[in-house]
Amino acid sequence: MTFTIVFLIAFATSFGLRYWLSQRQIRYVAKHRAQVPTEFVQKVSLAEHQKAADYTIAKLNLGILENSVSAIVLIGFTLLGGLQILNLILIGSLGQGIIQQIALLVSIVLISSAIDLPFSWYKQFHLEERFDFNRMSKKLFFIDLLKGVLLGGVIGIPLLWIILSLMAQAGSFWWLWAWAVLTVFSLLMQWIFPSVIAPLFNKFQALEDGALKTQIEALLKRCDFASQGLFVMDGSKRSAHGNAFFAGMGKAKRIVFFDTLIEKLNANEVEAVLAHELGHFKCNHIRKRLLFSFALSFGVFALLGWISTQVWFYEDLGVMPSMDGYNGGLALALFMLVSPVFTFFFTPLGSLASRKHEYEADNFAASKSSASDLIAALVKLYQDNASTLTPDPIYTAFYSSHPPAPLRIANLQKSSAN
Repeated sequence: MTFTIVFLIAFATSFGLRYWLSQRQIRYVAKHRAQVPTEFVQKVSLAEHQKAADYTIAKLNLGILENSVSAIVLIGFTLLGGLQILNLILIGSLGQGIIQQIALLVSIVLISSAIDLPFSWYKQFHLEERFDFNRMSKKLFFIDLLKGVLLGGVIGIPLLWIILSLMAQAGSFWWLWAWAVLTVFSLLMQWIFPSVIAPLFNKFQALEDGALKTQIEALLKRCDFASQGLFVMDGSKRSAHGNAFFAGMGKAKRIVFFDTLIEKLNANEVEAVLAHELGHFKCNHIRKRLLFSFALSFGVFALLGWISTQVWFYEDLGVMPSMDGYNGGLALALFMLVSPVFTFFFTPLGSLASRKHEYEADNFAASKSSASDLIAALVKLYQDNASTLTPDPIYTAFYSSHPPAPLRIANLQKSSAN
């Protein structure tokens, strides 16, 4: 029962903290809704500022409801015996073994996805629609859903089979082999994503010859960045939000612009946005994040390797492990369900590192392109994406991967002055 108490304390604290932070953000944004921040008065209208506030509050309220449902589901799966019941049903149907354990994990994913489906639908066709961001048809929504399920099955089930086989046959150090498999798999996904997976959901066309392409190629030369090509993605068929990114690794790197981004920004602003993205690469942020994720997953697998052998881990979370059978899938399921409760408390550390990287990428963009053009682009993106200009400082410190708009623009103005 000791771990039950620890889990309940962490569960209650994390849920309470999520709720408190969301309510802080709602109150802070609502309090500043009536007036545009002084530094944005000439660039952002009151109507745009209020739309951003309303959009932010609407998303937060939906998030509170989602978190509440997720909390109920988690307790239902664990302490109320849902996982135990599901495991026994599948043992009765399939017998014990890897097939049954894969079925258990797949069932949890499908049940969780089914519970999440109404929220995804509401967000896309009510919340996003209300603020004029949705461009996705209901047909495309279900096509994406079907593709996601099929892709998850084709990729995920063989990966699960390998990991569960290692748990059963590779001895006490199975977790080390499993970590190696997952690391290789992650690198493979990075490599094939741009050319194999992404085209299953979006169309990618080469950026047309012209002034923009010439300007972008000049930027790439200044930054000493080689890519497989410049592409435009049909992001507008799903959303009015705009972005730019590059994907892949090695010679498979692709630079991708949302068509919505090119519609909204002029050539100099597109160049500045891309310079920021290139900054992440040239400052080694992507490599650092990848290496950190591998180190973190190593620790996670080592912990799982130990905790999966502890009977109290199962019993204190409402599950009876098989004493003479195979519990690999059961251990993975419990770990997958419970670990977010504890890792949530490390969120501010990741957010802090991410904001530091954003400042560094902005400084790189200012040196290779134009700080003033990046500021102009950011303001347009804040307007078009209805991003609040007045976030709560504590909420920002805990969650935000990007610095608040006023601080980010002030940093760029300082870079421009230098």
